[in-house]
Amino acid sequence: MLNSNALRKLDTQDFMVFVALYEQNHVTGVSETLCVSQSTVSYCLKKLRVSFDDELFVNTRTGMHPTYKADRMYPHVLKILEHINLCHAGDATFDPTSQPVTFNLCAPEYFEQLILPRLLKRFASADWPVMVNMHKFDSDIPVEALRNGSLDLVTCFGPDFHRSHGDFRSETLLEDDLVCVVDSRSARNQSRLSLDEFVERRHVFPTPWTSTTNMIDGWLAQQGQKRQIVARANSYGAALKMITGTDFVVTLPRRIQQLLASESGFAVCETPSGLPGFSLDMQWCQRVDQDNANRWLREQIVRACAEQQA
Repeated sequence: MLNSNALRKLDTQDFMVFVALYEQNHVTGVSETLCVSQSTVSYCLKKLRVSFDDELFVNTRTGMHPTYKADRMYPHVLKILEHINLCHAGDATFDPTSQPVTFNLCAPEYFEQLILPRLLKRFASADWPVMVNMHKFDSDIPVEALRNGSLDLVTCFGPDFHRSHGDFRSETLLEDDLVCVVDSRSARNQSRLSLDEFVERRHVFPTPWTSTTNMIDGWLAQQGQKRQIVARANSYGAALKMITGTDFVVTLPRRIQQLLASESGFAVCETPSGLPGFSLDMQWCQRVDQDNANRWLREQIVRACAEQQA
């Protein structure tokens, strides 16, 4: 807030007149420098004197001499004009064409299957020399790698699947739910599995990251239930191969099912009522929140996710 209502009447031109008068000492020179009339310079000086309750410049035979208060004001007014110029210029934008750049991302297979291909096609079509290194997700968010800059960002499942950190930023990219996929020859012509049917079937579990817990078995435990897992797969594609020719069930994100298991060899039904969906979230360290390259990468990922949902 301003200390005086009189200060509200000042504008940028008044500060420019102040600086020019301080540096040149002559109204005529200021008028020529700023391309304004001498009467305009005099009007601005009058506003400045009223607003700051000081003569500011004293007219002498050798020119306009600054008062003590004007001397103290000068560096601050320079800063005001400098900051206004910075606001106008804004931050320099990241230019992906200027030189090759490599980004390091940590993400589950879900991101690699759905989002990364769109991201790479965008880079290729624009002929941007951008390389993406993918790092496998472990049991939790790689906190230190994000903090020390060896990773640029992480995509992970949410909400609340991983520990939160005060120095991290987060954004939800998209939402999804789960469906059950079986070999079409073992389908039972049902649109949804009941909870009892779900736990009676044998399951192949594609592990999204190295962890002893997951959203499905956590929810089943809350219901006092447990499913029988006959195999753990390292990928969605491997899990689908494992159920071929069997009566096994694999529970997949709906978007992954539509991408990998939409052909006639598979049948799809809904999961038991109440099994929650999930989100795909993006997290990065606050230290790089305003980094131009990191911000550009995040914008590209958001756009790729928006295309996926369209």
